[in-house]
Amino acid sequence: MKRTLVQFEEETYRTLRQRAFREQRSIAAVVRDLVAKGLEDGPARARPTQVSQFSSVRAGRSRQGRLAPVSEKHDAALAASRDR
Repeated sequence: MKRTLVQFEEETYRTLRQRAFREQRSIAAVVRDLVAKGLEDGPARARPTQVSQFSSVRAGRSRQGRLAPVSEKHDAALAASRDR
């Protein structure tokens, strides 16, 4: 098994925690099951072939400005990009 860090919005975390409590399971176990179900074979999605097709925020080069390094201040950078 591999370990990773996932950040959830407060409401999503609250819902996960309630579900885990209700099912008498850990939050990690609930998340693993939900991810596994989401990864089950379904309709294949087309792979992006151009930068404009990526769904990530500002894929490619970025101007980090006062929020450098964005790798450490990603939440603030995302919030700032929404305000524009």
